Amino acid sequence: MTALRLTAGTGISAMGLGVAQTLAALRTRRTGLEPCDFAGITHGYAGSVAGVEDHALPLRLAAYACRNNRLVDMALRTDGVADAIMAARAHYGAGRIGVVMGTSTSGVLASEDAFCAMDAQGRLPANFDYEHTQDLFSLARYVRAALDLRGPALCVSMACASSSRAFMDAAYLIRAGLCDAVVVGGADSLCRMTLRGFAALELVSAGRCRPCDARRDGISIGEAAGIVLLERPDGRTISGPPAGFHATVLGYGASSDGHHMSTPHPHGAGAVLAMQRALDSARLPAAAIDYINLHGTGTRANDAMEDKAVSTLFGAHVPCSSTKGWTGHTLGACGVIEAMICALALEHGFMPGCLGVEAVDPAFRADVLTTNEARPMRHVMSNAFGFGGANCSLIFGKAA
Repeated sequence: MTALRLTAGTGISAMGLGVAQTLAALRTRRTGLEPCDFAGITHGYAGSVAGVEDHALPLRLAAYACRNNRLVDMALRTDGVADAIMAARAHYGAGRIGVVMGTSTSGVLASEDAFCAMDAQGRLPANFDYEHTQDLFSLARYVRAALDLRGPALCVSMACASSSRAFMDAAYLIRAGLCDAVVVGGADSLCRMTLRGFAALELVSAGRCRPCDARRDGISIGEAAGIVLLERPDGRTISGPPAGFHATVLGYGASSDGHHMSTPHPHGAGAVLAMQRALDSARLPAAAIDYINLHGTGTRANDAMEDKAVSTLFGAHVPCSSTKGWTGHTLGACGVIEAMICALALEHGFMPGCLGVEAVDPAFRADVLTTNEARPMRHVMSNAFGFGGANCSLIFGKAA
């Protein structure tokens, strides 16, 4: 396929706000994971975004006030991304720019707080607004309203593959001629449901997560939000420096193996299919991939499955790593945050090795990095594999 242009982008996570803070954390190998202390939950470590509790939405959008929408609004106000989207709107028109967001939980924390405040008659607080907070479409509606856009809008909820899949759906809108550009991204915020839910599944590590380590014992939950502007390849000419990060989207692939609600296919059948489809879409051989950003959650089953899948397609010849030791598992936002990491790796010529790994699992066959390596790259792959067998792989190239 012809590459799509990612002309502006940013992300916020436990690493920091935007490109500069994210790049500094990656280079200095500074994790954002700290002992969890959220809503009375103190098990394990978590990655929270600084300042989200105090961030206020514009008054005209106050009905959308919840942690998830505050996160995405913070992202919109970082690295000049909103201004870059406004410039695209002035060129293409508001009706030609779509919005595709990914999330797994949306603003569920608002519902949790509302149920905690339920009165003796079982009535929720009068000011609880489900439609503008927890409803899955709330995130896309908020971004569309904040940017005053009029093109197609949708929200993707495919667990951990949500914002990776958002790139694919955005590409379809552009290729179908429905949009000239699409605002793509995602957000997932800390809440009781995910922190307690993953703990109930015995998937939360007592310490910081250690993807690919021989003694890995679970995930650390994080929160994040990211926004990118994806444009058709023959679109406008952009003058001046780019906003945030930029790259090209070369290919994408998805599959749904439906193996189990919460356990990946042991041999990675769906993961292999998604990666191969991404290669086919980009018209690239496996040997052309210079680095793979693994989904790499830190659980024993997920990491072992991904190693089997990666080594099936790439052998031990492509360096790979997981960056969740910096951010925690940001669930539906991990696709866009790790797209940001891939773009920075391409631009600056470095591969971030896994954090906190004392010894790579000796059963692994893939080339897992445990230190940062400086190396020029042309093509990188990013994987996201969600509950229920939703698999998605994206391939990025350097900005033209």
